[in-house]
Amino acid sequence: MRLFKPSTQLADLPCIEIDLDAIRILPSASQFRTALLQQIANAKNRIYLCSLYLQHDEAGQEILDALYAAKRAKPALDIKIFVDWHRAQRGLIGEQKLVGKMAGNAAWYQTQSAQQDFVIPIYGVPIQTRELFGVLHLKGHVIDDTVIYSGASINNVYLHQLDKYRHDRYWFIQNVALANSMLNWMRQYFLGASAVCRLDLPEVPATKEILSDIRAFREQLKSAPYILGHTAAITQARSLSVTSLVGVGKDNVLNRTLCQLIAAAKKQITICTPYFNFPLAITREVNRALARGVKVTIIIGDKTANDFYIPPEQAFKAIGCLPYLYEMNLRRFAKTHQADIVSGTLEIHLWKEGDNTYHLKGLWVDDLYTLVTGNNLNPRAFRLDLENALLFTDPSGELLPQRRKELSGILQHTAVIKHYQELEKLHDYPPKVKQLLQRLSRVRLDRLAYRVL
Repeated sequence: MRLFKPSTQLADLPCIEIDLDAIRILPSASQFRTALLQQIANAKNRIYLCSLYLQHDEAGQEILDALYAAKRAKPALDIKIFVDWHRAQRGLIGEQKLVGKMAGNAAWYQTQSAQQDFVIPIYGVPIQTRELFGVLHLKGHVIDDTVIYSGASINNVYLHQLDKYRHDRYWFIQNVALANSMLNWMRQYFLGASAVCRLDLPEVPATKEILSDIRAFREQLKSAPYILGHTAAITQARSLSVTSLVGVGKDNVLNRTLCQLIAAAKKQITICTPYFNFPLAITREVNRALARGVKVTIIIGDKTANDFYIPPEQAFKAIGCLPYLYEMNLRRFAKTHQADIVSGTLEIHLWKEGDNTYHLKGLWVDDLYTLVTGNNLNPRAFRLDLENALLFTDPSGELLPQRRKELSGILQHTAVIKHYQELEKLHDYPPKVKQLLQRLSRVRLDRLAYRVL
């Protein structure tokens, strides 16, 4: 076994040694949906699902039906669902709240609950007093002793229920210590918080009634690490290990670790993000890595594969400008680093596969570190949302075959940018998009947009 020397900061992170056979990485959203349903059906003791949202559509109904079926078959099964408080109540973008009634998914939760003999609580978790300034972006379902980690929420496109899919990462890790750590964290900080309220019951408090509870809850989360039990530091691990990380707000442990991973790279870094809008700290570390000769590969969705993209022939909405903002960012970055692109030190891949969309996040650093996360590596993730990640440290290269297979599956639908001019500029955009972006730039609102979207 070869020895490795992690950076000083990374070396002190706690970890759990894990068997390679405990890790299964699936390649597609449809396989993920099938495996998730199988895990639910086979559950013996506990099912804790944590997602930005559980949508009122065919896929959401299928998952909720499966949960009720599992509860009916095993009444003692401990099932709980956590979703973002604000996202669950506002419905889809543009959907209006009905007078006297709750809109969105929460109304559906209540209707479904009223039709059942068994109770499955669905909790709304408010990370901030307004959705714009912070949401539940925590990932990781726990079913018995398996952690199911993906950036996917639960709806048709994330689970490829119909004709389109949103590509993500799909990791299944069977490890009792890791599962207990993540589940106990949800029990301690979510179930024990007055700000976290049931959405499946008819009497749901208004956000304004729990503002002080939400603020106190957010402050508590800022110092709420995962507890891994009997663990060693990464530098003491002799084989494949996993570290769970969680953070919210500026300068949290997850943000620091992301920067430290890039700083620790000696040969190669691969970065996946759906929204090219790096925080300044990440940009600095990527620039430093390129300067010291590290090969950097960035895999990002083509603007038409962005989940906010609206084709020009459809009705214009302001939110549809976001993919163009991200492309403008990418073009500026590529122009700055054109010499690195020419030398091969920097590779930029654009993902596009039909009308499907791209939602992958993560880091691969040398042959040593693999990070699976829901963190978009943008200012919003670094400052506003509750985020987490799983960091795999692999001193013996045990994970490399699965890691290469996952990356190969991602790259098969990408094209490499050879010159920054291959990316469109403001002049090329649809008239209404160009008009709005020009207006935002004149009043400097584009800077605010980069920080919160």
